[in-house]
Amino acid sequence: MTDYIVPLLLLGICLIALKKQENAYDTLLTGGMEGLRLLVSILPALVVLMVAVSMLRQSGAVELLSGFLAPVFRFFGIPEETAMLVLIRPISGSAALAVGADIMAQYGADSRIGRIAAVMLGSTETTFYTISVYFGAAGIQKTRYTLPAALFADFVGFFMASLTVGLLY
Repeated sequence: MTDYIVPLLLLGICLIALKKQENAYDTLLTGGMEGLRLLVSILPALVVLMVAVSMLRQSGAVELLSGFLAPVFRFFGIPEETAMLVLIRPISGSAALAVGADIMAQYGADSRIGRIAAVMLGSTETTFYTISVYFGAAGIQKTRYTLPAALFADFVGFFMASLTVGLLY
């Protein structure tokens, strides 16, 4: 079924263009050009984020910060085993998935910590990535209250994941 989706989509576009008496090839080229322009506008922000995440993980700064903030997380009921996930998730989704996989490999996917990590991954966002991509695409320079509000929402997601899984487990 999936092998036929793209050809059927292209056929559908061509049929709609024929019905409207438009040039489908030119329309597809125009859309492709706009997509490439968008990619060029957001690419620098993506590269900087990916390099920063890699540098933070390789330098050990995230582990150091996790250890330092563990008492704060414990105060809010967030297990210190998930501290690295809490710190890395707002920055990078792929790094957070790697950390989540490490947590589940170490503690087990059905363990309390594994379930908390899974709910955290599902109820939070890669805030910095999302802001840089969407605001970069829209040409917005000043994020104003977006970052504090988004980070607060992430914190609530982390806290509620710990609370609900802790109550259910």
